[in-house]
Amino acid sequence: MAAANTKDMTTGSPARLLLAFSMPLKLGNLFQQLYTFVDALIVGQCVSANALAALGATEWLTFIMFGVISGVTQGCSVVIARFFGEKQEAQLKRAIYAGVWIAAAGAILFTAAGQIVIGPMLGALRTPVEVLDLTDTYLRILYAGVPVTFVYNIAAAILRAMGNSRKPLHGMIIASLANIAFDMFLVMGLDMGIAGAALGTVLAQILAAGYCLMAIRKIEACRIGKGNRVLDRRILQEEIRMGIPMGVQNIITAIGGLVVQATVNSFGILFLTGYAAANKVYVLLEIAATSYGHGILTYTAQNMGSKSGRRVRSGLIAALLIGTATALIMSGIMVFAGGDIVGLFIKEQEIGADEMIRVGYHYLCVLALGFPLLYCLYVLRACIQGMGDSVIPMLSSLIQVFMRVMGALLLTRVVGKEGIFWGEVLAWAGADLLLSLISAKKISSLGSA
Repeated sequence: MAAANTKDMTTGSPARLLLAFSMPLKLGNLFQQLYTFVDALIVGQCVSANALAALGATEWLTFIMFGVISGVTQGCSVVIARFFGEKQEAQLKRAIYAGVWIAAAGAILFTAAGQIVIGPMLGALRTPVEVLDLTDTYLRILYAGVPVTFVYNIAAAILRAMGNSRKPLHGMIIASLANIAFDMFLVMGLDMGIAGAALGTVLAQILAAGYCLMAIRKIEACRIGKGNRVLDRRILQEEIRMGIPMGVQNIITAIGGLVVQATVNSFGILFLTGYAAANKVYVLLEIAATSYGHGILTYTAQNMGSKSGRRVRSGLIAALLIGTATALIMSGIMVFAGGDIVGLFIKEQEIGADEMIRVGYHYLCVLALGFPLLYCLYVLRACIQGMGDSVIPMLSSLIQVFMRVMGALLLTRVVGKEGIFWGEVLAWAGADLLLSLISAKKISSLGSA
């Protein structure tokens, strides 16, 4: 199984392994977010501020769908990575086969559910009437592409479980460049507006999914013979047991986000547009955190498979140090360049442009104060998941929800609209407190082997 397309993380320097594994993930996530960044730039500059606000109003509804998909497939990845670390090729093949069936069933269910809930959810979120139709159009097209998203996520999860983070990167680079081209053609060329931005994203995901599928076909361990084309009930249940809490964890996170979004929507178009523009910057600077999370998850799962508690411990310490250093750099970018970057999304001649930029920059400055907490959160949560525990990370998401909701409903009454911003930082701090206590306890129980 130790082919060029896989990576055994049970030997070697933990820091070097994590950096080498995470770098392609960072670049892949960068390109993935780049095309949402470009979507917003083109929509804001070539369509209108209302169209940009509509993109902002979809943020959490997009997250809740794609976050569940990511969580479900990540659960499959943990099981696959463990069998890879144990060098059990027959079990590995069955785990891959079970993961594919989970993705297929999820694609059918989520596509149907997504189209049904769009209307009621937009109403419940008090979406401003000025952007309601635009938001509805964007989400319906994006949700129609859910099967493609499942294909990409399960293919990328399988590749990462076996230590290959380069192929998902290559697929995402292709998709990102194609999406920019689609945006220019559909939005700027054909004047399709926000519908063109959504369609371009779906078409780009098709390219990423196709590339990853071709990469999987070249890996011997992924070639499923007739003897392995049987749904192993135990493996299927284990992947579901890991995946559902991870998906629910993202749903829980999104619930808090939806409460925040409803509050933001009630503050009017100027605040909503500035908040939406800042979120595009925030998500871009969060990329490295998600990559370190994927890296420590795979690293931990493989080393749990090889029963090396000492390596799990040293890997977690290395990931926390790397994450904190990276977070401080990102905080600097938000403070010293945040206002200029937010301004890229908004036409100078738009009414209230200065206020939109002021809101967005203030939001980024508050986030910068707590960014190391966010990076530690990703690392700690993923490490615990890699140890096979998906319940504690879910509980940490509940804490995040509580703090976000308190920020939206209570802090805003005390400090004004900015309570939304501080609620986000408090959510990271609360989750970190639980995760650090539990991870320390779990690490100490692994022993020194």
